[in-house]
Amino acid sequence: MKNFSTQVLIFMAILLIGPLASYNQNVRIPAAQKARMHQEVPDQKYQAPSAETKKTSPAPLLKSTGFFTAQVNVDANGDNILGDAANEPSIAVDPTNPNHIVIGWRQFDDVNNNFRQAGYGYSTDGGMSWTFPGVIEAGIFRSDPVLDFDAEGNFYYNSLTSNSGVYTCKVFKSTNGGASWDLGTEARGGDKQWMTIDRTTGPGSGNIYSFWTSYFSSCQPGFFTRSANAGESYENCVTVTGSPYWGTMAVGPSGALYIAGVGALEGITVAKSINAQTPGSTISWGYPSSADVDGNIVGQDPINPVGILGQANIDVDCSNGPGRGNVYVMASVARQSVTDPADVMFAKSTDGGLTFGPAQRLNTDVSTSNYQWFGTMSVAPNGRIDVIWLDTRDAPYTGSYLSALYYCYSDNQGQTWSINKKLSELFDPKVGYPQQEKMGDYFDMVSDDEGAHLAWANTLNGEQDVYYTHIIPTIVGLDEGLLNPDPLSLSCYPNPFRDQTTIRYQIPEDCMVKVAICNLYGAEVSVLVDKFQPTGSYNVAFSDELLPAGFYLCRVSAGSHNETSRLVKLK
Repeated sequence: MKNFSTQVLIFMAILLIGPLASYNQNVRIPAAQKARMHQEVPDQKYQAPSAETKKTSPAPLLKSTGFFTAQVNVDANGDNILGDAANEPSIAVDPTNPNHIVIGWRQFDDVNNNFRQAGYGYSTDGGMSWTFPGVIEAGIFRSDPVLDFDAEGNFYYNSLTSNSGVYTCKVFKSTNGGASWDLGTEARGGDKQWMTIDRTTGPGSGNIYSFWTSYFSSCQPGFFTRSANAGESYENCVTVTGSPYWGTMAVGPSGALYIAGVGALEGITVAKSINAQTPGSTISWGYPSSADVDGNIVGQDPINPVGILGQANIDVDCSNGPGRGNVYVMASVARQSVTDPADVMFAKSTDGGLTFGPAQRLNTDVSTSNYQWFGTMSVAPNGRIDVIWLDTRDAPYTGSYLSALYYCYSDNQGQTWSINKKLSELFDPKVGYPQQEKMGDYFDMVSDDEGAHLAWANTLNGEQDVYYTHIIPTIVGLDEGLLNPDPLSLSCYPNPFRDQTTIRYQIPEDCMVKVAICNLYGAEVSVLVDKFQPTGSYNVAFSDELLPAGFYLCRVSAGSHNETSRLVKLK
């Protein structure tokens, strides 16, 4: 009987350990799929650009109520540089001063040359204008940029290079808002890496984590590393249970580390480590979980021929609200239950990533032939979930790949979502290819309590370039058809104005009223009314000689009613 019990225990151990072992052997992925996992190879020689032959054109600056978009890879005069290309952007925002923003990207100095470098730009005015000094290491092949920031506002730039088929990464650090970078630290690495930094106050504060695709690792069989000394050095590689790739990472409010990606399980594979934050620990992973998003991330689709539809996104609610600790997964996937080439699908875990609820479709178009691709998600410190994607629903005919930027958000832990809001004009994603038929593999976004900071690529000017968009959710997420269901009305005249404008508003009931002038980030610059007022119509004059020329928002709150109008002050 004892021998029989021992045999049963051994058999059960095999059942449990066997799958875990196979996860790290990547047995599920066919050789044909491995071959098209987008290896970054320097297949053309570097050619220095000629300053004399560079021509420029005006850079787009798009402003609307609640959001604005500015081109990032511009010259010293703020103009678009003709003949280059930029894609696959990643963003970092200084938490101590959100006016300081850095975006990195794959920089192609010549659209006819596939050699790429670590491009970067920085802003000191909240993304309204950008400085593009060039690249971190001129003439050095670099790709797959991933940026992040620590709690003190230092920026980190993880960049991949390839030498004779060996893929390694360096992490560069900037302590002055991205104006300059150090010489970089060797950080192991491999193709399609991602990076995240612990910004909690726990034992892992300041830890830097990175993982990548195991097949193209510089330190097989490992494909994950940690820096526990603010990037001064990186530890030996280890494996991750479930072997995720094409994904992202997040740190929870208690310092637990989450990794999501395509992996050994169906749907999105999620790995979790609760001791990666512990100094000196031998990193261990719990049994991986699966987020069923009713579809698969695919590559080599006609809309992005040698890229993917976007990465698996994971983030955690670190607020002090009711969603604290919730784990969210989102991706653009080719659907399984219906025939649809790409939908934005979302799943939620309320038990720390152990299990995930049913998938939600976030795009609300009725067609099953449209593409919703490059889905990107971030969670604000107050728990708001922001999601963007590229969408072909407005294309002039079925089968067209013309795409526009769309957005939605949830402020109740993903239970309900705002309208799908279009934030750009249609553009052709297939123009401006830098000898490589894709717009990269991902976009990137950082959310704060005021709004969302997005780094993305488009071809609005006929070329492939990198852009920054700032989004104020509470304004952009409103349904324009329902903005004024109540008799709260608002108008401003003259508008645009130079010296003074008159704000006229009508309130539907006796209530507290606040009339404020805000900048494009939603921050108040002047409060004109803040008091109880009876039902009726009111006029209030606004003038401020010290207010710089530009775009502003006039916001009226009357009880439970709100209305916003855009103001333009001329020089």
